[in-house]
Amino acid sequence: MADPDEIPSAFPFESNYVDVHGSRMHYVDVGEGDPILFLHGNPTSSYLWRNIIPHLSGQGRCIAPDLIGMGKSDHPDIPYRYDDHYKYVSGFIDALDIGSNLTLVIHDWGSGLGFRWAHDHEEQVKAIAFMEAIIGTMTWEEMPKDFRMAFRVMRTPGIGWLMISVANGFVKKMLPDATHRELSSEAQAHYASAFPTVASRKAVRQWPIEVPISGKPADNVAVIEAYRDWLTQTDIPKLLFHASPGGIIGAEGVAWCREELSNLHTVDIGEGIHFVQEDNPELIGSELAKWHSAL
Repeated sequence: MADPDEIPSAFPFESNYVDVHGSRMHYVDVGEGDPILFLHGNPTSSYLWRNIIPHLSGQGRCIAPDLIGMGKSDHPDIPYRYDDHYKYVSGFIDALDIGSNLTLVIHDWGSGLGFRWAHDHEEQVKAIAFMEAIIGTMTWEEMPKDFRMAFRVMRTPGIGWLMISVANGFVKKMLPDATHRELSSEAQAHYASAFPTVASRKAVRQWPIEVPISGKPADNVAVIEAYRDWLTQTDIPKLLFHASPGGIIGAEGVAWCREELSNLHTVDIGEGIHFVQEDNPELIGSELAKWHSAL
């Protein structure tokens, strides 16, 4: 396995904050020009993009927020459903006035939010780059075996709360287990620092319940199926990064994207599971910059 020290752990960005719906959202903001919005998922933060943003900061205004209830953003007492996060991400985009000629760089639940926003605001989107993204719904049988049992447990009342909120299992175990490269102790500590208490883990606890599996939750299924259908119709430039074996986009998902999505460029980043930004940020950053510069 590669030396984890090869992936820099430092977070070389100033912190910025903006009020959204009465709570402060933390974000990175570097560079000038057309906006490039980086959206993370569960249980990470803008820190996930630390080694990728520098590749793009000379081409546009790179902005990476921490989702509400995550990272250094406030942790208000809200349900933290998919709709709640979408309300805050939409409010964030409005607050920073970046909803024009916007390029989205999205991962995990950040993709569920980014694809949804793009579907709702197609004329304002310049391009979409995605990796380990939610490109549709799935059944329990279709879910990767390595994730299936964990998600069944996490979605079980009581047991899921003990696993995620009390034991902090999503941060302590699932995050490193779904990263091919060994996470450095510094990176692991940075991710964990956002969730020091049971109460602070409410968003991390809710996200697995929001995943659309075998028709539930029905409201999320409807939204995600709608943007999946839209993705097959829009000619917005798209860039897919995929890894082997991958986590939620494996070989079948890559094949579907190549067959169904127009104006798509794909990049194989090699070995990786889910948190691919911790596996090969140099390749992701350089290929993302090459693609973006040609838009």
